[in-house]
Amino acid sequence: MKKLGLLILGGLIGAFATYYFCPRELPSVPVDYLDGPFEKPLGLIKPENAKQLNDNWTKYREPAVDSCISMQSGGKIKVDNRSSWWSLKDIRNYLKFAKKYSDSTGYKMTGIRVYLGVYGDDAPKKKKDFTTMFIVPTGHKKTSKGSVLPVNNISANRDNGDLGTPPLNDGANGLPPGAGYPR
Repeated sequence: MKKLGLLILGGLIGAFATYYFCPRELPSVPVDYLDGPFEKPLGLIKPENAKQLNDNWTKYREPAVDSCISMQSGGKIKVDNRSSWWSLKDIRNYLKFAKKYSDSTGYKMTGIRVYLGVYGDDAPKKKKDFTTMFIVPTGHKKTSKGSVLPVNNISANRDNGDLGTPPLNDGANGLPPGAGYPR
């Protein structure tokens, strides 16, 4: 009987030690912005550099742009829009849509391009004459050429023209980088 009690006590101590001292997997925290492994993108800049670029735009472009829009609107509009904002959900959904659309039309989507535009006379009153930005997928026609020579067609990979995929617009305007205050 004494040996059975020691055996049970030893089992409990072993279970206790295993529970508290052995490594366990941490509970997974859902991270919706990562779909898997990723690489650090090229072209990242420091927030201070973004603020400086914005300050340069303000110094060199804002007076000309705002005076033009003021003249064109007859003095009704004093300050033009200068940024666009999209939610992560909208961007993620658009990129999936654009890739699927491009694939279905025989193109390989390799990137995106951001364009500046201006709403014209047919736009709603609150958008008329304001600057907007829109995103257009870029890429090239999918080709599969057979060859006995192991040479890649490098020029085809460099042709990253705009694709016929519907562009994304209607971003919300926002504050410039580093600005916690309205202009």
